[in-house]
Order: sequence, then C-alpha cells, then structure tokens
Amino acid sequence: MPIKIEKLTHIYMKGSPFEKKALDEVTITINDNEFVALIGHTGSGKSTLIQHINGILKPHSGNIIINDVNITDKGVKLSDIRKKVGLVFQYPEYQLFEETIEKDISFGPKNLGLSDEEVSNRVKRAMNMVGLDYEIYKNKSPFDLSGGQKRRVAIAGVVAMEPEVLILDEPTAGLDPKGRDDILNQVKILHREYNMTIILVSHSMEDVAKVAERILVMHKGKCILDGKPSTIFKEIDTLESVGLAVPQVTYLMKRLKQKGFNISGDAFTIDQAKEEILKFLRSAKND
Repeated sequence: MPIKIEKLTHIYMKGSPFEKKALDEVTITINDNEFVALIGHTGSGKSTLIQHINGILKPHSGNIIINDVNITDKGVKLSDIRKKVGLVFQYPEYQLFEETIEKDISFGPKNLGLSDEEVSNRVKRAMNMVGLDYEIYKNKSPFDLSGGQKRRVAIAGVVAMEPEVLILDEPTAGLDPKGRDDILNQVKILHREYNMTIILVSHSMEDVAKVAERILVMHKGKCILDGKPSTIFKEIDTLESVGLAVPQVTYLMKRLKQKGFNISGDAFTIDQAKEEILKFLRSAKND
C-alpha cells in the first residue's frame, strides 16, 4: 500500500501570535513493505507528519494519497484508513486500560466486527509476534508488567488489527538498553513476518541504524535528507548542523581510519564495525 505525500503543509495556531509552520510543503513517497525511519530533532515536524498519514490531523494544503485514495478529500471515511494504517503513540502503555492482557489486545479486533474465533486467533498471533507467550500472559494484568512488556502489549493491540502500515512513534523511549533492543528486534520480526510497511519515528541514530532500510531526516518542517543509512550517515556535517549525529560507532571507525588503520569508515552498526576490525586484524596477522 504505497503512501504519497505531496506538498504537505500544516500550520499550528494559524493567524495567532503563536503561529508555527510545522510542515512546509513536504513531498515523500513510501513504497510497499519498506522499513522507513523518520528522524529529526524535537520540533522538526516528524510527529506532525505521521499524524497526517493516520488522518488524525488535516493539512492546510497538500495531498496524502494512500492506496490511490486521497485522504484529504471530503467524504473519505478515515475510519477505513485507520484500519489499514496503525499508529502506536509514544509511551503507548499509558493507553492500556483492560483488566487482562488478552482483553486489551482484543479490543481493536472486536471493533472490526470479527468473529470470536478470528479475534482469538489474532490476539494469539500478535502476542507471539511481540514475544509474549499467550498461555503465560493472557490473564495477567498489563499493569503488573515491566515497562518493556507493557510496550509490547500496546504494540500487539495495534498489530492485532493487522494493518498494512504500522507507524511507531519513539517505540523505545524511556526503556533501558535491553528493553530497547528487544522492542527493535520485535519490530524487525513484524516487518518480516507480516510484510508490513513500517514507519519508525525516532531521534536515536543508533536505533535506526539497526533496523531501517531508508532514513528520512526532518528539519524545520522539511525533509532535508532521504536515502539509505549508508548514504545518510556520510552527511555528518549536515546532520550535526541540525542537532543530530551519526551513530557513535561511525565516529569511532572514521577516527581509526584517520589514524591510518586500513578499514572502512562507513560502518554504522556494532556488527559492521566488528567485521571490519576483525578483517583488518586477520590481514595484519597474515602480513
């Protein structure tokens, strides 16, 4: 389900002394089954952008075309769009409300009018996808879980709707390193197993380096960079000029290269850096 965003503009508090242009003629196309990271400093426009894709906000001008339907047109049923475009807000665990995990996750599918059997199947499938054993967790209260587990329950509630596009707004915010890695690994599994289009909003280059196939960089309401991680992370000066940075391991590899080590300076994950350093050490040993 392709998403085409054409010259999208949104202005908060238009006409007031506090007027702010949050989106400034943004034009982006997101293709089927892509894993896209949307990154930018606070106030860059990334959260405003995703709320337009889900139909929560209406633009002042421009078009949002999802599966050949312009959702800005009058008469478009946004409820139908939201069945296909799932949005997990930042700190989604604060939206948990049912007495058991199973009931919380089943809330969305039940509202789709599905049979009890299909609802149950979707709940089990979604829990499995986020790494929660159905038999162990189904009757537990979501409020008795750790922060990372609550986050998984909230994501499972959206996944159980089986949208074609899944948008995650800062899904690792506030989690410890293990919790961050667990959530990112589960999101990668969702992308692979459900064949979903994933849009991951983040301000962490380390996070997006691990999972994204493509990165969109937002600044002052505009998309200023768009490309593969290997391309984006070469734009160190541009990223630093807008308050961002490349992953720490990239700085390390470039520093080693500057010191005369015969290694690639383009590594942006720990695994890539490890491979490059081991390759260098083996070569040095053979010499």
